[in-house]
Amino acid sequence: MASPDEPAGDIFQPGGQLRLDLLTEPALAAIQESLRQARDTQWDSVRSPHVFMGLLAVPDAGVRNWGERLGADLANILGQFQELFRQEKAENEAVLVLHREFLSDKVIRLLREAYARATDHGRASITPMDLLISLLTAPNSIVAECFERIGVTAAKLTELAVIAEHQAPPD
Repeated sequence: MASPDEPAGDIFQPGGQLRLDLLTEPALAAIQESLRQARDTQWDSVRSPHVFMGLLAVPDAGVRNWGERLGADLANILGQFQELFRQEKAENEAVLVLHREFLSDKVIRLLREAYARATDHGRASITPMDLLISLLTAPNSIVAECFERIGVTAAKLTELAVIAEHQAPPD
């Protein structure tokens, strides 16, 4: 029986590897990019801002549509987040893989929430928009907080994401 931290049909294999079959190709590309973003910003684990950076670095049609609705340049936002979350140079480059051990607790919750959202919408796989919307609606979201500081509420970000999700052409 699964523990509360590992629900039945979990996003992780028994050994801790992320179940890649539960991600659409664009979502997988964004998650893989989040690993690169974590390395590039000198972190030894993937944090929620890295997932956001991954979505911005390899946006699908929905994420691009969200950016257009927000009136934002995704590449510019990506650069700002990279600068904001860059740490001092690490002695050694971190080894990061898509394994529970290298993901923060918030990212694990985010992935589980995105999967729950996908299944609630009748999908077997997580999309980039599931990741984005789950990221924006997470309690104490550092990403949403960054936008709040410039006057854009999490509710507005989420509203635009939901609209974008429904109106974006498929990739």
